[in-house]
Amino acid sequence: MDMKMMSIIDDTIALFSDDLKFTALTPSTIIAAMLSSLICGVIIYLVYRFCYRGVVYSDNFNILLVMITSITGFIIMTISSNVVLSLGMVGALSIVRFRSAIKDPLDIGFLFWSIAAGITAGAGLYFVALLGTVVIAVIYIVFSMLKMTKRNYLLIVHYSDEAEENVNAVLGGMKYRLKNRTKTAGSNELTIEIKVKNNDTSDLSRFKGIEGVTSVTLLEYNGEYMN
Repeated sequence: MDMKMMSIIDDTIALFSDDLKFTALTPSTIIAAMLSSLICGVIIYLVYRFCYRGVVYSDNFNILLVMITSITGFIIMTISSNVVLSLGMVGALSIVRFRSAIKDPLDIGFLFWSIAAGITAGAGLYFVALLGTVVIAVIYIVFSMLKMTKRNYLLIVHYSDEAEENVNAVLGGMKYRLKNRTKTAGSNELTIEIKVKNNDTSDLSRFKGIEGVTSVTLLEYNGEYMN
């Protein structure tokens, strides 16, 4: 191998060596990264706990969000401190497969939020991790408050044939979307989607006062699941 080729190889190695700068871990950086990731995880936990409006709240899933934030944080610290460990960890994580059914699409957003906070904190960008977590938390809280003003419900009414005219008269004064209408011998079942503001249940009293209405049920509805 001639001197020119050796020079090219040495220059290439030097170039990659300059680009791949791995930081040395110290007790202060470890504590700062883990503490910031933990704070971000706790913020995510509190937002999920008090503002969640999905189908079924899961405390185990919420605790998992805190764990994911902290675990991702120290994984990124390991990757950024040692090239050998980073390659080994990438190879190990590439063969891991997680299969768990996500019932609410919003949970996926919380998972990405936790992972992003852990990555940012583990990379040493503590202020970015905390600021980003707080901003996303504020955005989610604002949208949750807006969603609470009017929420979708399913109103299910069971009534006899004699009450059909009165039921239709009440429906004429409502804004609704027909979901299902079932008619059997002497009885009817009507399912409509309505918007209820501030837990207003006046629609139930309208139907309950009709003679021939046997039952009225109001179910919270989010498009896919019912509460």
